[in-house]
Amino acid sequence: MPVPPYTPDSRPSPHGDADGRPSDVLVVGAGPVGLACALYLARDGWTVTVLERWPAPYAQPRAVHFDDEVARLLADAGLGDRLPGLTETVDTYEWRNADGRTLLSFDWSGLGPSGWPTASMMYQPDLETALADSAAAHENITVLRGHEAVGLTEGEESVTVVARDRAGTEHRFTAGWVVGCDGANSFVRGRVGAETTDLGFFYDWLIVDVRPREDRTWNPVNLQICDPRRPTTAVSGGPGRRRWEFMRMPGESVEDLNTEARAWAFLEPWDLTPENSVLERHAVYTFQARWADVWRAGRLFLAGDAAHLMPPFAGQGMCSGIRDAANLSWKLGQVLRGNAVPAVLDTYGTERAAHVQHAIGMSVELGKVICVTDPEAAAQRDAFMIGMGADPARILPPLPPPMLTGGLIAHGESGRPTGSAGRLSMQARVRRAGRTGLLDDVVGRGFVVAATGDPRDLLDPGQLAFLERLGAHLVHLRPKGSDAVTEVDAVDVDDVYLPHLEAAGHIAALIRPDHYVFGTACTAAELGDLVTELRRMLEAAPAAGSASGATAPAAMPAPAAEQGSVRASAPTDAARDTSVPAGGA
Repeated sequence: MPVPPYTPDSRPSPHGDADGRPSDVLVVGAGPVGLACALYLARDGWTVTVLERWPAPYAQPRAVHFDDEVARLLADAGLGDRLPGLTETVDTYEWRNADGRTLLSFDWSGLGPSGWPTASMMYQPDLETALADSAAAHENITVLRGHEAVGLTEGEESVTVVARDRAGTEHRFTAGWVVGCDGANSFVRGRVGAETTDLGFFYDWLIVDVRPREDRTWNPVNLQICDPRRPTTAVSGGPGRRRWEFMRMPGESVEDLNTEARAWAFLEPWDLTPENSVLERHAVYTFQARWADVWRAGRLFLAGDAAHLMPPFAGQGMCSGIRDAANLSWKLGQVLRGNAVPAVLDTYGTERAAHVQHAIGMSVELGKVICVTDPEAAAQRDAFMIGMGADPARILPPLPPPMLTGGLIAHGESGRPTGSAGRLSMQARVRRAGRTGLLDDVVGRGFVVAATGDPRDLLDPGQLAFLERLGAHLVHLRPKGSDAVTEVDAVDVDDVYLPHLEAAGHIAALIRPDHYVFGTACTAAELGDLVTELRRMLEAAPAAGSASGATAPAAMPAPAAEQGSVRASAPTDAARDTSVPAGGA
């Protein structure tokens, strides 16, 4: 049954609450993904109710890493100023064998294409606190902890969710849309009726989080030990913290492994003892690889762990969930505003499922390398990697970019993306109105049209009016050293954007709010066509494309050990393109 859009008269207002006043969107789950989703929507003026079953935030860390793209998305959620104090940046990452010989060495130094550090390590409870503080301070967000979703009824124009508080009292909440960010055992996924695809990859690892009482230099900061006797991970757990992961070996039980005594025994070779360190937790996690086959059903959506689970070897679990929130929120916002038909929301699952399947595939292949317990197979693996000089460029196979191939991007007559459409845009510094900073901060977040000329001179009045309804930002990129004269001028202070556009033969790029390129143009006429195509796709149901559009990662050429591709510099589930300027979300 078609889902009717909201009209200005039917839009819920103000906050959703148990008194029957509806909200625009109801989010189930107040973890990083749910809170980020709420913040993106609230930033654009929509009211959001967040229901969380637990009375207080979970105080133990889970994820410890995010990449430069997700740092940019967290800045979109309002955390930009706080991220440096929440993170430890990492310059190197090494894989070593049991003898301490280097198998792979990655350079993570400097900034990534999204304008933030290539790799950041964090303590998840601190990140969640920052997100929760931002949500609590926002007038458009209501967060209700200790409210477990237990019932759901979907109507033609709204959804009613029944939540039970800690006293056992049930409350009813109404919203236009519901986003399930409620984890691996998702209540909303059960209502969506989604089946899951499971790759059958299961390994138990003991996770040990430690806070050393003394400052110590860890070199390298992040280390993977590929020892067949006990594969081990030793990485930063955020400022002042460390994480170790120890794989459960054949013949060991979870009960034997998951004790404080075993944790300290494993840490002893690292000179960590109860006298010089605090053991914050130890827990056995079963690493899994699966995704939901359906991400949307009517007015219900899945995001984060409710939609996918992956091994941690690529560091992309939480990152993928934040990308889910960014992708879905801007589309929901345009539907709520009346600029897009509800069928546009089908592209959320199309686009995100393809990216997530790529990330999961990479994570599994990395796990096949790391989790080797056969000494002969490990020796063959080591010989191959050492023989290649521990050089990722020589060891890693060429991986096809997991770019968007369907959904809301410009397509040519062949049905394939045109130009740089579907790639993740870059971000650099610009100057406008006396302010210099990253493009998102200076220009603003939302759709961006960036061009080598004034977009107002390149587009007709109808196209400009449409962009204004979208809340798009127009950017006339000016050369380094010049002045920003008009309100749309932005000086390319680091000489990044204009050279890349010139090298690609582009005069303009149309960037989506989640920073993916809708399309690029070589002429003013092509730019007008891009805007017209975007309008057509938003106002008519676009072809969703195939959710299996991600290309599986190639296998590493080590046939004797039958190993898979090895983790590169914090591989993401997003394709990067440094030939086009970045927008904001």
